[in-house]
Amino acid sequence: MQHYYFIHRKSLLFIIILCIMATIEQAQAQVPKPPKMVPEMTEFWEPVPKVVEPGKAAQNAAMTAPSDAVILFDGKDLSKWESVEGGAAQWVVNNGVFTVKKGTGDIVTKQEFNDFQLHIEWSIPADITGKSQARGNSGIFMQGIYELQVLDSYNNQTYVNGQAGSIYKQSPPLVNAMRKPGEWNVYDVIYTAPRFKENGSLFSPARITVLHNGVVIQNDTQIKGHTPYIGLPEYTQHGKGPIRLQDHGDPSEPISYRNIWIREL
Repeated sequence: MQHYYFIHRKSLLFIIILCIMATIEQAQAQVPKPPKMVPEMTEFWEPVPKVVEPGKAAQNAAMTAPSDAVILFDGKDLSKWESVEGGAAQWVVNNGVFTVKKGTGDIVTKQEFNDFQLHIEWSIPADITGKSQARGNSGIFMQGIYELQVLDSYNNQTYVNGQAGSIYKQSPPLVNAMRKPGEWNVYDVIYTAPRFKENGSLFSPARITVLHNGVVIQNDTQIKGHTPYIGLPEYTQHGKGPIRLQDHGDPSEPISYRNIWIREL
């Protein structure tokens, strides 16, 4: 009789387990699948950063680099750069500046970096056309991965985490310090690279401070991961990386860069 009772208890336990598993499967079946990611899911349109007029600058006078800086562009050639696909950079150098040559692809520095201070100047053409993201769109990628947006944000409405000075699709600028088309803008960047554990997981995220025309627009901002057009940011383990400039390919006139230097920290 005791032996029969033992078997009966085991059977009852087995039935209970099956019921629990069936309940779990039914609950999982009722959980809706998340929708497919589209660009609009990661666009924020408000609050809109207030406009701040930056201090006046001599538009034809570029600030010289510190003595310990690595000169990435001296106005003469793109010998410090190459195409992201390999081979020489195809962008156009003229009169001390270089301009995006649409359709030739992004360019990257031959040298790679971790933590750094970066100075870079850029200009939107005075006769720029288009609107929103199709208006002088480019980008500066820290370590080739994390994008600081370049765009004409002078009287140009777009999603705020995609305007000039944003960490693309993540953090809008604190204010809009954009100069009007035809004038030179300046980014001064302090960047700390992410750190990873031996198993490849994230130890500490990247952080960035950005001054746009002398105005703080990112203040020790935490970068949440890579900066995709569609989808959410995430980190993948990496080491040193280049500075990458984007050939966005939008139909508006391409932008120009000058006076680029970097200091390793």
